[in-house]
Amino acid sequence: MPRPDAGDVERAVRTALEGVIDPEIRRPITELDMVDRVTATDAGVEVGVRLTIVGCPASDRIERDVRAAAEQVVGEGNAVVELGVMTPEQRAALTERLRGGRAARGNPFGPGTLTRVIAVTSGKGGVGKSTLTANLAVALAARGLSVGLVDADVHGFSIPGLLGLVDEHGTAARPTRVDDMILPPVAFGVKVISIGMFVEPTEPGGRGSSVAVAWRGPMLHRTLQQFLTDVYFGDLDVLLVDLPPGTGDVAISLGQLLPNAEVVVVTTPQPAAADVAERSGLVARQTGQRVVGVIENMAGFAQADGSLLDLFGSGGGAEVARRLSDGVDEPVPLIAAVPLSVALRRGGDEGMPVVLAEPDDPAARGIEKVAAFLAGRPRSLSGRRLDVSVR
Repeated sequence: MPRPDAGDVERAVRTALEGVIDPEIRRPITELDMVDRVTATDAGVEVGVRLTIVGCPASDRIERDVRAAAEQVVGEGNAVVELGVMTPEQRAALTERLRGGRAARGNPFGPGTLTRVIAVTSGKGGVGKSTLTANLAVALAARGLSVGLVDADVHGFSIPGLLGLVDEHGTAARPTRVDDMILPPVAFGVKVISIGMFVEPTEPGGRGSSVAVAWRGPMLHRTLQQFLTDVYFGDLDVLLVDLPPGTGDVAISLGQLLPNAEVVVVTTPQPAAADVAERSGLVARQTGQRVVGVIENMAGFAQADGSLLDLFGSGGGAEVARRLSDGVDEPVPLIAAVPLSVALRRGGDEGMPVVLAEPDDPAARGIEKVAAFLAGRPRSLSGRRLDVSVR
C-alpha cells in the first residue's frame, strides 16, 4: 500500500483538531492558535500544542483530546502530543482576540448587550434561592443555551458546592488566569464565578470550610464589578446572578452595573414572607430593573397518599406577585410553585442538580417550568442601540 503523502496527513490532522475544544474557553484550539505544529513522521504524526499558562488545569484533558483526534487520522498509538506554553506575546494576542476589540475593563453585560441578564433575589435568607438559581442555570444550559452564573452572594456563597465545583475537602475550584483575564470553571455546561473560588479554607492543606468574608460596601461593589469585567464568559445567551437576600449593598451595586437586568423574586408560601419579598422587588425597580416573575419555593410536601402538606402555609407566592403587579403596565406572574423535595435537597448536598439527576421529581418539573418561561420570553429592545441609519 502506498504511503500517504505527508502534507495530506498533516492537513487531515489539523482538520481533526478543529473538533478539540478548550474546556475553559469553550472554543476550538485551532481557533485559539494553540496548535503550534503538526508534523507527519514515519511512525504517524507529532502534534505540538501551546497551553495558555504553565500548570494549566485542563492540560491532561487537552492532551487526551488532541491525541484522540490525531489518532482518528493516523491510527491508535501513532500520535505523539507535545505540550508547551504560550509566550507573553501569544497570550496577549489571545486575550485581545477573545475580547473582540472590547476594552479590557469594560462591562459586556450593560445596556445594549445581547445577553439576557436575570438576577434572582429574595427578601430573606433560607428560602432556597441559590439552590433554585443553580438548577435553573443547568436547566437553561440543557436547553442548548450558553449560560453564565455569577454568585453575588458574597457573604453566603454556596453555588460552587451546589454545582459540584468543590473537592473532597470542600475547597472550591479555582479559576484560571490568563494575564488579567479570568477563565471561570464550568459545571454542567454553565460557566461559574464565585467569591468562594478565591478565599482560602480555614484549615491548612485545603481542609475545612472557607474563611468568612467580612466586607463592606465599596469592596463588595469592586468584587461584583470585577466579576463582570475581568471574567471571560464569552458570548452568552443568559447570565444569571444569584443575589444575596435582602436589599443591601450588593443589590444596589447590581442595579448600577446591570440596570437592564430582569429580576425574579423567590419567596416561600408563608404569607408573612410576602412583605420582605416584595421589598426586594421594589428595590430592583428603583434602580431601573424590571421584575419579570415570582417563584414560590417550598410549596407543600408530597405525602404517601398523594396529598400535599403545606408546612409553610400557602398563598405567599401569589400574594407577592399580586403586590408587585400593582401600578405597573405588565403584570408580574407567579411563574411556578416548587414543592419541598428530598431529591432537590440531596442534589444540593451532592453537587448534582436535581434537574439532571431526577428530572421527573416534582421540584425538577417546577424548575423546568421556570426555565421554559424565561427562555420563551420575548426580548425587549428598550435601552438597546440599534445599528440602523436613515438616508
